Amino acid sequence: MISEKNKVLTVDIKAVPRSKHTSAELAGETVVVRITAPPVDGKANDAVAVALSEILGIPKRDITIMRGQTSRNKTIEIEGFTKDEFMTRLAQANR
Repeated sequence: MISEKNKVLTVDIKAVPRSKHTSAELAGETVVVRITAPPVDGKANDAVAVALSEILGIPKRDITIMRGQTSRNKTIEIEGFTKDEFMTRLAQANR
């Protein structure tokens, strides 16, 4: 699910740790974020935030993991970002 309210974007993601490379792609209504970090001691959560900040071109501080700290399925919030901006930048990253 991707929803927007008051300039805060809420996105459901699926983290795939220990991937060969870092990437993000849309799979239905879920964004799949592949990261190289292992799911140990919060390293994967940090890697998800870093990967999304680099892909979207925004500061890491604007990304907050709201749910799923210990799960592959997470809900994140992105401050000051619209759904259209998100979809555009995600598509550009996958070219």
